[in-house]
Amino acid sequence: MDTTNRKQFQVTEDILAKLQFRFFNFIIDMLMLVILVFIVLVFIIGITTANGDKDFINRFMVNNLWQYMLTSGVTLLYYNFFEIFASRTVGKFCTNTIVVDENGNKVNYEAIMIRSLVRIIPLYWLSFFIFPTRGLHDMISKTFVVNKKLLEEKKQQFYAIK
Repeated sequence: MDTTNRKQFQVTEDILAKLQFRFFNFIIDMLMLVILVFIVLVFIIGITTANGDKDFINRFMVNNLWQYMLTSGVTLLYYNFFEIFASRTVGKFCTNTIVVDENGNKVNYEAIMIRSLVRIIPLYWLSFFIFPTRGLHDMISKTFVVNKKLLEEKKQQFYAIK
């Protein structure tokens, strides 16, 4: 049987995660990132203090580059870990949404890396005011955040007809 001409499922507008779910994803994930940054910072302070550097925290608080590097590193680790292995972050688990490719399949790790790198661009989130259901990180990585239940239903219907 020739499968080269078989039509593939395509993500459609009706299953894209609504703006309010994207907003909840953002808020929940930001909360998780704040907690993780705090944990990492406490760990770093503990190590530097144990090594005799009593002034680290003062230098860190006035050094924007160090703050950006720390938050960017934690952001990259958080999103890459969750989206590569589960296709979902904590926020997406809470809202029952998932990251997929244009065919509604698991996204490859290169696309996840691109999504994560775009997220560390300052003020990238403003793109949601221009493209409400797809942020800049979605468009550049060619990914979609969809309602997981609707995706499963639509894919089941699509392939049942075939």
